[in-house]
Amino acid sequence: MSGEVTIPSMLIEELRRRGLDPEDVVLNALINVIHLDPNIVIEARLELTVKYLNEGRVLIDKDPVQASEKLYKAAEEAVKALAQYYGLREILNEVNEKGRWTVTELEKAMVEISKRLGDWFGEAWDRAWALHVWGFHEAKFDAEDVRIRLPYIERIVEEANKVVKGLGQN
Repeated sequence: MSGEVTIPSMLIEELRRRGLDPEDVVLNALINVIHLDPNIVIEARLELTVKYLNEGRVLIDKDPVQASEKLYKAAEEAVKALAQYYGLREILNEVNEKGRWTVTELEKAMVEISKRLGDWFGEAWDRAWALHVWGFHEAKFDAEDVRIRLPYIERIVEEANKVVKGLGQN
């Protein structure tokens, strides 16, 4: 079951102006305020990976810019979930100190996850990063540019879900 919460648009705009992702801010606030069990946090992030992946797939031909960002967000949430799953304490402590994930922590987490899952993970993350930068921020990718990167994002999401559910490599 999915819940919906309304946040005033002026707050959403302010978060985005400050370079913050509203959904991530809300999730981090909930994690900190109610001291969520790490397993619940992992499951929530994995749920987001599937949501963003499906939204991105639907948008490829309609809106490649938004598709790029949704697909990147799917990969980003997978990195966050796996960082928590693998207990990457140093990185998670940095996130907690800063109050949010930054590119630095995402990159460090990707490196550590790649050591566990293989080089493919870092290569797939690079495809996700290209979607974020060139597909979303720079709006330079068309539908085909996005579509050729989709299998990499799908693999990140599928493998993250397998690993956490005990079906894949640890």
